[in-house]
Amino acid sequence: MITIRLSRVGKKKQPSYRLIVSEKTKDPWGKYLENLGTYNPIATPSVIDFKVERVKYWLDKGAQASDTVWNLLLDQKIVTGEKRKKLSISKKRKEKLEKKKQA
Repeated sequence: MITIRLSRVGKKKQPSYRLIVSEKTKDPWGKYLENLGTYNPIATPSVIDFKVERVKYWLDKGAQASDTVWNLLLDQKIVTGEKRKKLSISKKRKEKLEKKKQA
């Protein structure tokens, strides 16, 4: 499966990301099919520079966007839909939170 995801670049404690298209099973820091743009969360406001036409092309071809990328594309109004939740809580943590509520 082909996926659109972020690949971290930049110095220590100064992350910036590339938006890449690659095979789901491949290493995100290895070779990729195409570079679709950049994302810099450190700048205020965050700098998002995506190649909109190419992103739409890959999505039409069946590429799946990661949850974070999907939410960024929604913010840029490139795609429509609902945001995907990224947070997941383990069973152990859920049990602890339920016990706390009951107490």
